[in-house]
Amino acid sequence: MESRKAALATCLAVTVAIELIQCFSYYGFPGIKGSIIHSDRGSQYTSSIYRAELKRYGIIQSMNSAGGRCHDNARCEAMWARMKEELLYGRYNTKQMTIDELKTLIWRYFIIYWNNRRICSANGGLPPMVMRQQYYDLLDRTA
Repeated sequence: MESRKAALATCLAVTVAIELIQCFSYYGFPGIKGSIIHSDRGSQYTSSIYRAELKRYGIIQSMNSAGGRCHDNARCEAMWARMKEELLYGRYNTKQMTIDELKTLIWRYFIIYWNNRRICSANGGLPPMVMRQQYYDLLDRTA
């Protein structure tokens, strides 16, 4: 039973990761080709399906070192920890949710809230999409 749960979790993780790449290429990321995406060595990121999708969109894959240096992926891990704290813990019983419900919940969090409304101190207090739009506007003005 545990191996089936692990396989299902891996399948879900791969599906979510691929759908995010596809959606990012469709919504607001015109220059996604050549981007670098960093991850740990989780099975969803080492799967041939995921790697094929990265290749399809021209995204360069970066992984943390084989020695497992925790700081390699610190920003990404911090983002996931923040999402879990703000979105899931104490709010939803995720063990009773369907995969589609979880995917929808996480998708809405990142697309609607994180990217467009959540203040990010690393961006001077601007949400990521606002900062990104300012960057593209600046490129257009200087071109």
